[in-house]
Amino acid sequence: MPEGDTVWQTARRLHDALAGKVLTRSDFRVPKYATVDLTGRAVVNTIARGKHLLTRVEGGLTLHSHLRMDGAWKVYGTGERWKGGPAHQIRAVLAAPDRVAVGYRLPVLELLRTTEEDRAVGHLGPDLLGPDWDPEQALANVLADPVRPLGEALLDQRNLAGIGNVYKSELCFLLGVTPWLPVGSLPADRAAKLPALARRLLEANRDRLVRRTTGLRDHDLFVYGRAPRPCLRCGASVRVADQGDGSQERPTYWCPACQTGPAPAPGSPQRWRDRYHRTNN
Repeated sequence: MPEGDTVWQTARRLHDALAGKVLTRSDFRVPKYATVDLTGRAVVNTIARGKHLLTRVEGGLTLHSHLRMDGAWKVYGTGERWKGGPAHQIRAVLAAPDRVAVGYRLPVLELLRTTEEDRAVGHLGPDLLGPDWDPEQALANVLADPVRPLGEALLDQRNLAGIGNVYKSELCFLLGVTPWLPVGSLPADRAAKLPALARRLLEANRDRLVRRTTGLRDHDLFVYGRAPRPCLRCGASVRVADQGDGSQERPTYWCPACQTGPAPAPGSPQRWRDRYHRTNN
């Protein structure tokens, strides 16, 4: 699933391609909006809100989309061949005189009144890359339930918006604790570092093509995707296990030597499963 920095980059590409231009074509290939035509309306802007994309159009309308696991928006020049996937995967087309934005495999696509955007994104916590960023509120949200595993709290977009599975694993490594550590057991000094560290990682990567958290020339990430290779710090074998509520489990990476706290017990029940209605959106 794309993380906040990737969605921010997508919003910037859409904004640069379409903002201030009048649409010469719109094509929505989903039944609900098959007859909608935005041709002749100017695009106001496109912004990212956490992992959500909001493209605002003249007349008080907003096109809300979410990439989930494998959705994508691609921008092409006029006459350029579309290479984002087969035609049956296209869900939306927005064309200006010199650019065409094509949305592939978009699991969420809806047209809203701009004044009603909160229906789509009002549940989100402070956005790590947004103007509403509030580190104190974000930390208070994460720590609100002391028994919840830190990794799950970081992924919950109602706490803070923009962290995905990669940053979850990398943040826990940089904080020196496992993703299964109850948030109430997170040492105060490390908890105090969490908001600024999370924001710094996403800000540093929002303009990069390749995400990097290590500062090392030959290695981009400390633990994510590295199991069972050696930890870059201590040489211990990086481990991986699923973490989640049963319906949305994610592969989670950690170093058993560098990170303190509990590790998952194979086959153990998720005792938090029924206590939360969670969202990774």
